[in-house]
Amino acid sequence: MIGIDLIKTSRMERFMERFGERALHKFLSSDEILLVKNYKTASGFWAAKEACSKALGVGIGSECKFHDITIYKTSYGAPKLNLSQRLLKNFNISDCSLSITHDGDYAIAVVAVESSSADKIKQL
Repeated sequence: MIGIDLIKTSRMERFMERFGERALHKFLSSDEILLVKNYKTASGFWAAKEACSKALGVGIGSECKFHDITIYKTSYGAPKLNLSQRLLKNFNISDCSLSITHDGDYAIAVVAVESSSADKIKQL
């Protein structure tokens, strides 16, 4: 399952200007906030969480909340995802991958989620 999201970074910039650090706490953990360098980084994290929820086929809502998805970085600086036990169990997730990129005024994220469920591909 694949999800993608695109956000105009100026939208995040306005959000952060209006609500300050409270804005970040709405969708990021304290550890994630430490990784945010500026509104562009925050935009990429927002896109990553939206892309993950889309890969699960539910979007952000009651079945998948922003705080069910945590972003961290490897020692090489590559972004990775940690998913809550609730998501792992409910969606039979065995693995996931994340890519975030920025271009001009946009941040884009793609998430691939692998499910261990036998019925993940509908037979034609």
